[in-house]
Amino acid sequence: MEHIGEIEKRLWSSADNLRANSNFASNEYFLPDPHELFGKCDFVMANPPFNVDEVDAEKVKNDPRLPYALPGVNKKGKVSNGNYLWISYFDSYLNDCGRAGFVMSSQASSAGGEEAKMRRKLIEAGHLDVMMAIRSGFFYTRTVPCELWFLDKAKPAERQGKLLMIDARNVHRKVTRKIYDFTPEQQKNLAAIVWLYRGQGDRFLALVAEHLDSMVDAAGNAAPPVRRLADALADAAAACADGELFDDRAQNLTEFDNARESFAHDLDAFESAAGELRAAWDSARRDNAGLTAFAAQAQPVAEAGRDLIRQADHLHRLLSRVTEGRRNGRGSPLKAVGEARDGAVEHLRAPRYFWLQARWLQERFPDAALRDVEGLVKLVGHDELAGNDWSLTPGRYVGVAPEEEDENFDFAQTMRDIHSELDVLNAESVQLAATIKRNFEALGL
Repeated sequence: MEHIGEIEKRLWSSADNLRANSNFASNEYFLPDPHELFGKCDFVMANPPFNVDEVDAEKVKNDPRLPYALPGVNKKGKVSNGNYLWISYFDSYLNDCGRAGFVMSSQASSAGGEEAKMRRKLIEAGHLDVMMAIRSGFFYTRTVPCELWFLDKAKPAERQGKLLMIDARNVHRKVTRKIYDFTPEQQKNLAAIVWLYRGQGDRFLALVAEHLDSMVDAAGNAAPPVRRLADALADAAAACADGELFDDRAQNLTEFDNARESFAHDLDAFESAAGELRAAWDSARRDNAGLTAFAAQAQPVAEAGRDLIRQADHLHRLLSRVTEGRRNGRGSPLKAVGEARDGAVEHLRAPRYFWLQARWLQERFPDAALRDVEGLVKLVGHDELAGNDWSLTPGRYVGVAPEEEDENFDFAQTMRDIHSELDVLNAESVQLAATIKRNFEALGL
């Protein structure tokens, strides 16, 4: 095995070459093997440019890095799509125990013609291990969906003739309206499916325990910022009561006070339950039965945190009615409560988030063992692959996932984001109108 330091040097050297060559995605980049990596790598990780076309077939046809022959060649003697050149290269770089993971256009998973023949040879060679589909929007400059390919040239006998299909298109976090990614916990959960496939149930259970441990810590850490919100609400009530209220504001203040008292009572209960949960976690068994039982015990605390978030938003709306017409600058009760609420909500979301990550694993794999899950994962044999034209598109095998409600959707925050974006657009429109006016005046129009 080559020393890791030398491998790192080669990786960085390759990356520097790519950065220095603005034309690295051209067909010329397919020609050389500058680091002579054929059969030498323990690991390969890559994100190559997709769908590069017009590669000169004559120059690459005898390349030893193409053990499965060439992809389709057009009438001009060009390889029409370079995706399978990349795939062949990555496969050929691996030594007999090597493993690879790379991103590839979803187009390659079910391409026909010569590419389908190459795909069949790759599958029959036994090197393909896992395929994972990713939804569109994971690239900052492209909206195309993709797949992650995982090769393993040292698959044990029990996994020979099998391929794990994972459809992760429903697993994601929304970053912006157009960009998605995985949270760290979602990445770990997807990896845990592969652990089960490889018989590493202990790692799976350790991850479930990690999520639950984070949930317990988050529940304990949530109380102080929520207490600060309760104090800000009390100060706001005192400030609003200091003076004569007319119309329906007195009634609104009474409703606000009642809701605040209920919030304070539920906060006491939440803090007490979080302390009891910590004690229960310290003595809970870390086997599958123990973790499942504890997750059920932890559910009320996770739900209580969500209820407190709803109460906090309701209290903020009530306070806005009481303070309507007042200036909401620095020192205003509404502004102070809003800032305290943001901090409290952030901490209150965490316990339920980590609890949901644990339950995501437990509900799909209740015995801490791999099984087929509709719309998510299926273990596929070569016979089934052959019956589907050797397609490697996971969605073709796993089926359609039942529609799930997005429990993390925050309507109030979404509306705040929309209003904020609208303010920016309005300001930009005013500035643009002024610019257009000046330009017309400069033209004498």
